[in-house]
Amino acid sequence: MKRWLPIITVVVVGLAALLYSEYSKDTTTAGPRSFLNWLAQTQRQTVSVPLRVTRLTDAEENRVGAELAARYSAQLKSNWNPAADDPIEQYINEVGARLVGGTIKAPSIVGLRTRRKLSYKFYYVPQRYMVNAFAFPGGHIFVGEGLLALMTSEDQLAAVLGHEIEHVDLFHCQERIQIETHARKIPLGGLLMLPVEIFQAGYSKDQELQADREGTILAVNATYSAQGAIEVFETLGRLYQRQQRRPKDPGDEMSRLAWQTLAEYFRSHPTPDERIRQIQDLMDSRKLPLRQERNLRVQVPTTVRR
Repeated sequence: MKRWLPIITVVVVGLAALLYSEYSKDTTTAGPRSFLNWLAQTQRQTVSVPLRVTRLTDAEENRVGAELAARYSAQLKSNWNPAADDPIEQYINEVGARLVGGTIKAPSIVGLRTRRKLSYKFYYVPQRYMVNAFAFPGGHIFVGEGLLALMTSEDQLAAVLGHEIEHVDLFHCQERIQIETHARKIPLGGLLMLPVEIFQAGYSKDQELQADREGTILAVNATYSAQGAIEVFETLGRLYQRQQRRPKDPGDEMSRLAWQTLAEYFRSHPTPDERIRQIQDLMDSRKLPLRQERNLRVQVPTTVRR
């Protein structure tokens, strides 16, 4: 029986992936990109069972994430302006702590999972062209200056941080490590060899939408408005439309880099309209309370017009 177990496992996982791909079909027009998206989704489902078996413990993930974050944040400090950047990073940490702390202390409004024992910490990336946020394993969340500059309320910041927290808590970041170390044949002790870009890139469509849902619930339970998430996606939607129409040569270097970052972001994430619809459905189905939004307590000049 033992010699048949690997074959049986492969067959079961393969059938599960096939059923999932059939179940999750959408109505988009067939073409090379849609085929690659389907292939990526099926591949992820095929490897999901082995990934669960080989997951790091929370303590191991904390250690790995801390090492990756220390390396990246050290690079940021070379151009760090303490007078301008320290207050912004402190503010981001205050909002992040409210989200993570609220999952433990605050009574649940719409229901929360038991969270993992991770050492959450939040960082500011003072780069005008960084119109993105991303997370390292272990709970190290980075927010780019370019993205923060597009925000008009603290609730929008909470929505972004909640989304990234969920990428960590739902094992999306850790699975990225497992896939990349296997593909690159990197031993666990050599994880610092992994480029930061693999965490800045988007996840699967399902994972992105899952992080949107759970991140919004997280923000609402920390007494923020779910409208903050919708407003972030509305801003991204306007930028998405402009990015589709913009000239090839936008002018100055900072603007060019910002649009480049946005183009990569839109290629790796669901469309803003789809994300808005999902949050609206979530608000209706869970009867999320409507709240007045808080003012954003930092001002960052924007490179890209909202």
